[in-house]
Amino acid sequence: MLQHFLQCLQRADAQLSEQQQQTTAAAAAGVGHAGGDIDASDDDENGTVAAANGQIIADAAAAVNGFSRHRNQPDAAANGASVRVAKQLLLHLERFVEFLIDLLSQLPTRRFVHALVEDQQLLVKAKRSLLYRAEQGHLFQQLLDLLAFYCDFPLNDHTGEQLTEDQVVATHYDKVCQLQRLLFKHWPQLQDLALANCASACAPDGLRRALAGLSRDQLVQLVCRQLRLVGGDDPWAQDPDFLLDVAVTTYQRRASQRAAINAMPLYPTEGLLWDTSQIPTAAYTGDRPLALPKLNLQFLSPTDYLLRNFHLFRLEAAYEVREDIHVALQRLSPGRDFDNNIVFRGWSKMCTPLTSFRITQVSAPRVGEKHPASVLAEVVVDTRGMRGDVASGWDELRQHDVLFLMAVNPPNEDDMQDALTAAGVKSGKDLPLLQRTGLFAVRGAEIVEVRDEAGELMNDFTGRVRLDERKAPQGFLRTYLLSLDPAQYQLDVNATSAETSPDIYTIFNLLMRRESKENNFKAVLESIRDSLNEQLVIPEWLVDIFLGYGDAGAAHYTQMPGLLRTVDFKDTFLDAQHIIDSFPQYDATFLIDSSSRQGDMSGSSTISASNAQRDPSALPPPPYKVTYPTEQQQLQPAPGSTKRGADADAAADGTPGSNPAAAAADGGTSGKPVLLVEHYRPVNMGPYPEDKPKGNEVRFTPVQVEAVGAGVQPGLTMIVGPPGTGKTDTAVQILQVLYYNCPGQRTLLITHSNQALNDLFAKMVARDIPARYLLRLGMGERDLDVDDDFSRAGRVNNMLARRLTLLAEVEKLANTLGIPHADYTCETAGYFWLLHVLSRWEKFTAAVSAPDKVTTAAAVGELFPFKEYFADAPQPLFKGISCDEDLEVARGCFRHLRRMFQELEETRPFELLKGQADRVSYLCNKQAKVVAMTCTHAALKRREFLNLGLKYDNIVMEEAGQVLEVETFIPMVLQRQEDGVARLKRVILIGDHHQLPPVVQNMAFQKYSHLDQSLFARFIRLGTPYVELNAQGRARSSIASLYNWRYGGLKDLPAVTQDPAFLAANPGFAFDYQLINVPDYQGRGESEPAPYYYQNLGEAEYLVAVYSFMRLLGYPANKISILTTYNGQKDLLRDVIEARCARHPVIGRPHKVGHQQLNVVGYPDPVHMCGSGNKEIWGGIERPAALVQALKARCV
Repeated sequence: MLQHFLQCLQRADAQLSEQQQQTTAAAAAGVGHAGGDIDASDDDENGTVAAANGQIIADAAAAVNGFSRHRNQPDAAANGASVRVAKQLLLHLERFVEFLIDLLSQLPTRRFVHALVEDQQLLVKAKRSLLYRAEQGHLFQQLLDLLAFYCDFPLNDHTGEQLTEDQVVATHYDKVCQLQRLLFKHWPQLQDLALANCASACAPDGLRRALAGLSRDQLVQLVCRQLRLVGGDDPWAQDPDFLLDVAVTTYQRRASQRAAINAMPLYPTEGLLWDTSQIPTAAYTGDRPLALPKLNLQFLSPTDYLLRNFHLFRLEAAYEVREDIHVALQRLSPGRDFDNNIVFRGWSKMCTPLTSFRITQVSAPRVGEKHPASVLAEVVVDTRGMRGDVASGWDELRQHDVLFLMAVNPPNEDDMQDALTAAGVKSGKDLPLLQRTGLFAVRGAEIVEVRDEAGELMNDFTGRVRLDERKAPQGFLRTYLLSLDPAQYQLDVNATSAETSPDIYTIFNLLMRRESKENNFKAVLESIRDSLNEQLVIPEWLVDIFLGYGDAGAAHYTQMPGLLRTVDFKDTFLDAQHIIDSFPQYDATFLIDSSSRQGDMSGSSTISASNAQRDPSALPPPPYKVTYPTEQQQLQPAPGSTKRGADADAAADGTPGSNPAAAAADGGTSGKPVLLVEHYRPVNMGPYPEDKPKGNEVRFTPVQVEAVGAGVQPGLTMIVGPPGTGKTDTAVQILQVLYYNCPGQRTLLITHSNQALNDLFAKMVARDIPARYLLRLGMGERDLDVDDDFSRAGRVNNMLARRLTLLAEVEKLANTLGIPHADYTCETAGYFWLLHVLSRWEKFTAAVSAPDKVTTAAAVGELFPFKEYFADAPQPLFKGISCDEDLEVARGCFRHLRRMFQELEETRPFELLKGQADRVSYLCNKQAKVVAMTCTHAALKRREFLNLGLKYDNIVMEEAGQVLEVETFIPMVLQRQEDGVARLKRVILIGDHHQLPPVVQNMAFQKYSHLDQSLFARFIRLGTPYVELNAQGRARSSIASLYNWRYGGLKDLPAVTQDPAFLAANPGFAFDYQLINVPDYQGRGESEPAPYYYQNLGEAEYLVAVYSFMRLLGYPANKISILTTYNGQKDLLRDVIEARCARHPVIGRPHKVGHQQLNVVGYPDPVHMCGSGNKEIWGGIERPAALVQALKARCV
C-alpha cells in the first residue's frame, strides 16, 4: 500500500515536471500555453467528486495506468485526459495521507502503522516530491505536516503512556549519543561531530554540513548498513541527498509541542481568517479532505485531546470572527472620495473608525522568552453621532472584552477597474469583499481599562473605583487601553524588520467589537493552553473511558470500589409502596423497629415486602435508609433502566453485572438479592415553622430512583432525559441526597445555559439544602428568580447580615438566662455556648435521665432551661401528655440552638477577614458546598479558580449533550491535584444526545472534524451505561407521539392519562397539534435583511393572529409562549406583537417570545407556536382568510 502511494506520488511529480517543461518551451517560443493544472480549478473547488472513497482509489489506480499510456502523446486530447486523471490522482494522494493520519491518531492501529511509516521513511520521501513544494500541492503539504505531527507525537506506542518533555529529551539525547559513539569508533573524519555536545550534534544545519562531506557510498554504509535507517534494497538508497535528509530528520531535535502552542498567537489574523484550507467556506461539501484534526471516539492521550480541541476551537472562533468582519465591512462600505481619501459610506453597530491609535508600552521579555512580556496600546473612538443604543454598546465595554483592530485600504476607481479586468469579472458584478474593501490587516486585543473624555475610569470592577463614586461617562471620546498579543507583535516586528511587510501598527483605521456572549474564545483558548502546560491528573477510574479505551462500563457504580452501602434517600419516597415499586430487582425487606410504635427498645424485626401482602399498616412510613447487598455481583439496576450503546433497545439492560432475576418470570422472589430498608424517625430540628424540612412532592419513577441512586454512588453516571421526563427534578434530588450522605464533600453544578442553571438552582433553593451552602457564579445570577442574592458578593453580604441576626438571638438568649453580657462576637458567642448553654443542657439531660428518679411529662417542661427563650414559638411547647414526646421537643429546641451557634461558627471567618477578596476566597473554597456556574464561566475563570484554590469532589452537569467536548472537560480540571491524585469522585452527566448538539457554525468543522460531538454523545457511542428516563409528563400522548419514537419505551406519567386537564380538549382548536404551510404574504416569503438574520412576515402575522384568537377565547396570556428558531424571526414577532397586541386591553403580550426552551406552566397542553422561516409553524387551527382579517381588525 505504501509502495503504491509512492508510485502515485512519482507519477504526480512526473506530470508536474512535464507540465513545467511544456510551459518553459511555450514561453521560449513566445506562445501562450494554457497547460493543465494538477489541481482542480477554482470552479471545481467547491464541486463534489462523484465517486465514493473506494471508487476514488480505483479511479486513481486507473489514472496511474492511463498516465503511463498517454504521457508520450502530445496532442490536446491526451493533454486534457491527463489533467482529468491528475485531479483524481491528487485526490487519491490526499485521501491516503488522511487515511494514515487516522491510523496514527488511534492507539490500536498506531502501534503497527507508526513502525511501518518510519521504516519506509515515508515522510522524507513525500517531502522531497515536487508536489510537496508546488503551489497546487498546498493541501497535500498541510496533510503531510499533520502526519509528521502524529509521527512525532510523544507517546510510548506499546504501553500507550504519554511521554513527558523530559523523557522525550532524554530519549532523543540517548539516540544522539549512540550516533556519536558510532562516529567516534568508525568515522575519523566526523570526529568533530562525535565530540560535540548533544545540542550542537542534533542541530539540523550543523548535522547536514558534517554529513555532506561523505560520498554516496559512505552515506550508504552509514545510513543503510550501520544505522539501518533505510533498507539496502530500497531504490531510494542510491540517492545521497535522500540519505542525508533521512539522517538529519532522524537525529535533529523535534520542536516542543508545548512551546509551539505557547508561542502561537491566540487572536486570528488576516492570514488565518481567509485561509480556506484551514477555515473552509460554508459551502464545504466533503469532496476533499482537510488538514484538520478530528474528534473521534479515541484519543492518544489527554494532551492529544486538548491539542485537537485547541486547534478546532481556535479555527471555529476565527470563522465566527471572519463572518462578523464580513458583515461589518459590508455595512461600512469603505471607499475613496474625490481627493482619494478613505471614507466610509455606511455605518455599523459593531464597527467604527478610529480617532487615534498608538503603542504606549512594550515590556521586556521574560526569562527564556523571545517576545515581549506585554504590549499595551491606546485607542480613541468618537461616539459623537452614534445612535443611543449603539453608543451605549461602546460605553458598556469593560476589562477583558476582546476588540479587533483592522486596516483597510480600498482601491480607487481606476484600480478597481483594473482589478475587475484582471480578475475577469463579468460586467455588473463586483469584486470579492476583501479586494473591494482593501482589508490589509486584522489584529485582536483585550481591553485593560476604559476611560471617558475626562479621563475617568468607566466600568471598573477591579476596586479602583468605589460603587458610590461611579459617575455617568462624560463627553463623546472613549479611550480604550488595549493589551495586544505579544507573540503576534513580535512576529509583526520581525516581518517589518525583514521588509516583508509594512508596519501595520501605523495604519489601523477601524475598531470592531463583538457580542460578549460570542467573544469569550480567548479565555477558553487560554484555559486549554494552561491545561496543556500543567500535569493534568484525570481520575484513574475515568481516564481509560475518557480516552476511548477499555471497558466502557468500568466506571459504572456496579463496578466501582468504595460504594456507599447504606444510602439515606431522605424524602425521595412518598410511601412504602413507592420504595417497593422503585426496586423491582430486589426483595425489599423492611427493618421494623418496635420502639417506633410502642416505645419499647427491646428489639427489631424484618418483614419482606412480598410477605406484607401490601398492607400499609404492616410497613413503616418514610423516610428510609436503604442498604444494598454486600456482594458486588448482586448490585443490579432496575430492569430496563440502564442501557448501553447509542441505539440500545428499550427493553435491553446492558449494564455490566446486571442480570434481571429469573424468578421474576414466575412471580417468585427467591432469586432476588435482599435490599434492606430501614425506617427512621425524622429529626426534630426545632419548634419554629422554618425548622421543618422542605419535603419532596414528586413521585419519582423507578428509573428516576435508579438515576438518583446511581448518582449518589462514586463513578460515572450518565442520565438521558427525553423531553418532559424530569431531568431537572432528578438532578435536584441527586444533589439533595448527595449533600446529606456526603456532607463533607463539595459539588460543582454545571449547565450549558444560564436559563437552565437558574431553573435548576431555583428548585434547589426551594429544597432542604441550607442556603448558606449554595453559591451561584456568573453574570446570569441577576436573572435568578429567588429572594436572596446567591452571587459571591451577595453571599458574603448575606453571611455578614446573618451574623448580626444570630448575635441578636444570642443576646436574647443571654437575657432570658439572666447572664450579663457585653457586645457579642462570633468568638465570644462560642464561649457563651460552651459555658452557659451546653452546660445547662447537660444538667437537664442528667436530671431527666437519672436512674433513681421517675421523670413525668410535666417535669420535662419544668426542668427545661430555655423555655423562656422559646416563648415566641407555637404554644404549647410541651403538651405534658407523653414524656417521650416532650423530651423529643426539648431535643428539637436544643438542636435549634446548636444549629444557631454552629452557623455563628461558620460566619466567624467572615468576621475575622476584613477584605472582600479574602471573604470571597473563603466562601468559594470552604463555605459553599454546591457551586453553580455555566460551562462557559468555568472556561473563562479557570485560572482564577486555580489561584483561589477551588476544591470539589463531585460534578453534576445538566444539558451535557449541548456542550462542546472541551467545555465539558474543563470543569473537571478546575482544581489543582493533591500529590498527583485526582480528588474527583463522581461525574454525573445529564442530557439528551437526540436533541440539539453543540452549536458549530462552520460545516467543515461540524461534519469533517466532528467538533459538534459532545462528550456525552461520545460516551454513549462508546457503550457507557446510561439511565434513560422513560416517562414524560409534559405533553398529551398525541403530541408526545411526535418524538417518543426516538426513545424506545417512552411512556406517559399517570397524570397525562388521568388528569382531567389533559383529557379535555383545547377550546377553539380542532387538533392537538398542526403543521401549517404559510404562503407568501403580500408577495414575499422568507427574507434575510442581514446575513443569517432570517425573517418571515407572513408567519409572524399568522402567529400573532392565532395568539389573538386564543386570548379572545379566554386563554390566559401567561400560559401562552411563542417559540421560533431564528433571532430575526423572534425580533419580528416582538415587533408585530407590540404593534398589534401590546396596548390592547384584552389581548396584551404573551408569556414569552423566544427561541430557547421555555418552561410553560398552567395548561397541560399549552400551545407552542414557532415561526421558523421554513414555511412550517406550530399552531392549533387552520385559519380562514375571513378570520385573518377579523382578528387583525380586532387587534388594531
